[in-house]
Amino acid sequence: MKSILVPVGSSKNAESHLQYAVDFARAFGAKLYVVQIYNVYTKAGTMIKVDHILERESLNFLKGHVAKIDHKGVEVIVKTFKGKLVDTLELACQALDIDLIILEPRTNSIKDEVYLGKTSGKIIKQTNIPALIVPEGYTYKPIIYILMAIKSAVIKKEEALEPLRAIKDQYKSILNLLLVKTTFYNEGDFVVNKTLASMVTKTTNSENPTTFQGVLEHYQANKPDLLCVVRRKRGFFTKLWESNTILKKDFHSSSLPVLVLSGLK
Repeated sequence: MKSILVPVGSSKNAESHLQYAVDFARAFGAKLYVVQIYNVYTKAGTMIKVDHILERESLNFLKGHVAKIDHKGVEVIVKTFKGKLVDTLELACQALDIDLIILEPRTNSIKDEVYLGKTSGKIIKQTNIPALIVPEGYTYKPIIYILMAIKSAVIKKEEALEPLRAIKDQYKSILNLLLVKTTFYNEGDFVVNKTLASMVTKTTNSENPTTFQGVLEHYQANKPDLLCVVRRKRGFFTKLWESNTILKKDFHSSSLPVLVLSGLK
């Protein structure tokens, strides 16, 4: 893992989140890009050129945040981009060859009951970029136990496992695999391919209406430092897939980081 990106909003947790990202990047010897995406909405007939003003303010805002954290020898690069959030973020990740995005759950949401706010929700649900969701105020620590929950072990894109492999190798983590049999189960879904099998320490089978409910059932028994799920069109966050906001009451594991892999199929 060589390049990590952190989108920065206006949340009160921004400094704590940036410090976690620096500590995480340091463990991998990775470069850290701290970015902000802004958009310009102009009215017909407007004469004032505001692009350069917004860009300057955005850069100053980012530099101010970055100046408050301990870089710990990590190369931290500040960048701003103009455009729509999802499209611009995807282009930026391609241009910078990003391996992982580290996200705040709520960004600028002020509602305490919210787990994923609109901005983070959009990034998780509308992009296919590997993401690590880090709880507010969470202090960096090595990831020793990982719980990976999936309803199908069929893997057609083995490169999608790379962020998980990188984390497991770096921390010498113990990876427990939870295979959840749902009503959408197909023959062969629980045949784990050699690549994933070589990473797994223990496999547990469960039968639940959703992967989400399988995690709720087995979470306490595993007590993971990291939960790993796979991004699917209608996957782990199915309960509120139509909304970009996910509430804490609908996601009980909001006290640990969640690694969201890009689709395996």
